[in-house]
Amino acid sequence: MSFFKLTQDIAIDLGTANTVIIHNGKIVVNAPSIVALESRDGKLIAVGHKAQLMEGKTPEGIRTVRPLRDGVIADFYAAEQMIRGMIKMAFGSGRLFSPQLRMVVGIPSGSTEVEIRAVRDSSEHAGGKDVYMLYEPMAAAIGIGIDVLAPEGNMVVDIGGGSSEIAVISLGGLVTNNSIRVAGNDLTLDIMEYMSRQHNIRVGLPTAEQIKINVGSALTMLDNPPEDFIVRGPNKMTALPMEVPVSYQEVAHCIEKSISKIEAAVLKGLEETPPELYSDIVNNGIWLTGGGALLRGLDKRLKDKIGIPFHVAEDPLLSVAKGTGIALKNIENYPFLLR
Repeated sequence: MSFFKLTQDIAIDLGTANTVIIHNGKIVVNAPSIVALESRDGKLIAVGHKAQLMEGKTPEGIRTVRPLRDGVIADFYAAEQMIRGMIKMAFGSGRLFSPQLRMVVGIPSGSTEVEIRAVRDSSEHAGGKDVYMLYEPMAAAIGIGIDVLAPEGNMVVDIGGGSSEIAVISLGGLVTNNSIRVAGNDLTLDIMEYMSRQHNIRVGLPTAEQIKINVGSALTMLDNPPEDFIVRGPNKMTALPMEVPVSYQEVAHCIEKSISKIEAAVLKGLEETPPELYSDIVNNGIWLTGGGALLRGLDKRLKDKIGIPFHVAEDPLLSVAKGTGIALKNIENYPFLLR
């Protein structure tokens, strides 16, 4: 029985927007990367969905914190509290003892030594005995089902909340690796700023996120366009209530600059790719994963611009988490895991 196992294996996709924990091959936690803490002593009040419901609504004495920014830990204490809280959610809080944990944690491929150490320290303080790191594009490739150890080039574009990772993988390593700090959160901020400037309406991050999900698009012409999304909020000047319909074309225009930066990063990644691997990529196509892969028309836009087919992963939000879970079961076979 797992109750008597002193060591438990868990895989963590520590994302800017969401954190996913896998245990025994099953997703046991899939929650927003946010905590609510007491302002005075930093005591944990809520984590994940409960903390998200408090965002933007807290009284004095309580603060909500998103511990990761641009894919890396920005608040060490809050990150540790969040990992602890989510591990408790995974195992339940009624256990007689805390198990020792062997962890594989997904990290951005552009992480510095300091950023890698911050993840390792947070994981160890949260109960990790053996902590392994896995670069997110590699984890995403494993999660998609690519044979990462094969002598063949595969390109993965992982657009997360805080960073976009563009990597070419062959023989169990990252041959080229381009990480930019432009991703899903930037698109949300673009929408917020646009609503304020264009419609004189104040919207918070959760509403801007809803606009992105409901009418977000990388193209101004879609085959199956979504209906306009009605946004409710206060007028910026008068504070009187407003209702504004937002179309997917408007969103496509306002996120254009950020999408162009991701496009440029993909082109740069291809420029740096050795010719033999480049021909593999043209044959295999390029894989899109992460939450940004769900943006309507993004795969078509990139294909038209670059001339290589783009495939959206089957479950793009969970590719990295699934990959870390598979790596956890095959630690001995994957020499590229960082200790």
